[in-house]
Amino acid sequence: MFYKDKKVLVTGGTGFVGTHFVQALLDQGAKVRIPVHKRQPLIRHENIETVSADLNNLADCLKVCEGADYVIHAAGAVAAAGVTVTNPMSAIAANLILTVRVLEAAWSKGVKRTLIFSSGTTAYPDADYPVKEEEMWNAPPPAVYFGYGWMRRYLELLGEFVASKSGMGIAICRPTAVYGRYDDFDPKTSHVIPALIRRAAEKENPFVVWGTGNEIRDFLHVTDLVRGCLLLLEKHAKCDPVNIGYGKTVTIKEIVEIILKAAGHEDADVRFDASKPTTIPVRMVNTDKAKELLGFIHHVSLADGLKDTVDWYLTVKGNR
Repeated sequence: MFYKDKKVLVTGGTGFVGTHFVQALLDQGAKVRIPVHKRQPLIRHENIETVSADLNNLADCLKVCEGADYVIHAAGAVAAAGVTVTNPMSAIAANLILTVRVLEAAWSKGVKRTLIFSSGTTAYPDADYPVKEEEMWNAPPPAVYFGYGWMRRYLELLGEFVASKSGMGIAICRPTAVYGRYDDFDPKTSHVIPALIRRAAEKENPFVVWGTGNEIRDFLHVTDLVRGCLLLLEKHAKCDPVNIGYGKTVTIKEIVEIILKAAGHEDADVRFDASKPTTIPVRMVNTDKAKELLGFIHHVSLADGLKDTVDWYLTVKGNR
């Protein structure tokens, strides 16, 4: 196994996606290091090492990269739809600083390979069809994502620069929207799926949903994202971006129906409010490259993944 006995630094290892990376790496026999700043890891294991570190600080980044074979850079700031519309500068500086610091430290400490994230949602131009990787630079990102999307594009170029100077293998993932256990369910910062799950669990009625309900998205279960990314770092750390997505689309209305059913709230009075902040009407990505290069296709169906997430949330919150 590629990751067996390897020392892997997972930045963001106490967060949503990072926690799933940690579990998957442990399952493959890796030794995992997690920087700890404001919260502790959700997983306890003899092959986990925690290091107190603020990744905004280069000295701390150098400390956590020491002796690592690979780095998975899953730390970062994201913004919910409402925040993206009302405060488009949100999360840009944080992601730039974190990624610059981590890449500089990984380079300095001789890390062999690093995985970084671009975006399959915010960085591509507007399109009403599944976009391919080579279409990223055909036009600017959508206006609502303009600053954030360009930041994600720049991180790809930064990765290419570091790889060209250091010889480090860098894998670039362009993920679609991700959901699953341990997601952010905070009403102020959550994305669409955890926000809907929280409100369904609370039996909110009427059940008001921002937008028309006809918005089209690609949602990927977090365990599939992690599996795809680990394949990408293993097989294609060549600064060549790859879309990692579900490969099929769904409307927000359909998502609402699945979540309400899973939460036992099918009788809710659902109302769509087109006056509320939304982002773009359509986002689809072409996942052929991931299938061809990595043999990657999703394993978790949308219905199964949403039900599992709802069941987990209800259990954690004591509603079941």
